[in-house]
Amino acid sequence: MFQSDKTMNISRHYLAFNKALNRFLLLTLILFTCQLTMASEGGGQHQKGKYTELEMMKGERLFKGLIPFQEGFKDCASCHYTKTNKEIDWNPSAYDLAVLSREDTAYLSGAISGSRFQGVKGHEEVSLTNKETELVEAYFSKLADHGLKKHKPVPEKTLIFFGTGFLMLLALIELIFLKKIKIKAIPVLVLLVALGFHLKVVSEEAISLGRSENYAPNQPIKFSHKVHVKQNKIDCKYCHTGVDNSQNAGIPSNNLCLNCHNVVREGSNSGTFEINKIHRAAEQEEPIEWKKVHDLPDHVFFSHATHVQNGNLDCAECHGQVEEMHIVEQVEDLSMGWCIECHRETEVDFDNKYYSKNFEELHQKMEEGQIDAVTVDEVGGINCMKCHY
Repeated sequence: MFQSDKTMNISRHYLAFNKALNRFLLLTLILFTCQLTMASEGGGQHQKGKYTELEMMKGERLFKGLIPFQEGFKDCASCHYTKTNKEIDWNPSAYDLAVLSREDTAYLSGAISGSRFQGVKGHEEVSLTNKETELVEAYFSKLADHGLKKHKPVPEKTLIFFGTGFLMLLALIELIFLKKIKIKAIPVLVLLVALGFHLKVVSEEAISLGRSENYAPNQPIKFSHKVHVKQNKIDCKYCHTGVDNSQNAGIPSNNLCLNCHNVVREGSNSGTFEINKIHRAAEQEEPIEWKKVHDLPDHVFFSHATHVQNGNLDCAECHGQVEEMHIVEQVEDLSMGWCIECHRETEVDFDNKYYSKNFEELHQKMEEGQIDAVTVDEVGGINCMKCHY
């Protein structure tokens, strides 16, 4: 009798749970159906209320070539990229076009018409219907708010990490439960090798935490150091005016760029498109929002003036061969160990006026021939308070 009552209670609980689950699934289905209906009928409006989510989706598919244009034109994204790049692409990005299209509603139609509209050319064979133009504008309205998707490298190390983790799991299952492999050294070897690789990856990732080696962001304007420094022979200090006398090297203002680009209005690679960004920023009285590449933590003090004036360092020693870069990349990890190693190896130029007035004991040792040279660490270069104030 007791067993029968227990069985009935379990059955009642199961039926109640099943009924509640069915109601939840039904409610979820109703809400999902309503959302789809609203999107198809224009309920999913863009924040400006001009285009629906469906129109923006169709425009994106047109732009990327997932839907063919009526006149057989393939796609726009093959020239106008929709995500950031590690390598330079001189064509305007889809985001650049979206911003211009928002500022000037006639821009898109003018560019597509094949006319040389604000320096845009190369659309002689492109023909879009009014509806297709409207759909592309709908996609642009979304893109102008969200920006380009970030490019991501293939996570090879991550895939290997999880793959070896799976092998470790199989090896453990074999050793503890299955025990089918006669030679026990095989799963043990797999386990040890995979564990060693995991420890190596964890150690390397922990050491590099917070560092940005190989960081190369896309800038708001495609400014190429290779073009300006190597081809046009512009000195670094012309743009980075604070490098000799200031903690920071400085980023050039719009006005400094316009010293040249009031005359030079067309680039050899990008035409007038990128240079026009400087003029638009000046007309709107807004600074160009350059992205900082080499950025030290807030608790670290670094002075360009000290290293350039007193240390006579060349820019390339820290920043790499910038004159060869279209997109500036951080080539060193800028870790404390990297700085200390440099300070221990770099010799001080004692003829420098700063060092000639100080460090009398070291001067005396050099005059007496006790030492041949003095490195930076001997004049306080690895004193914690020099950098961590």
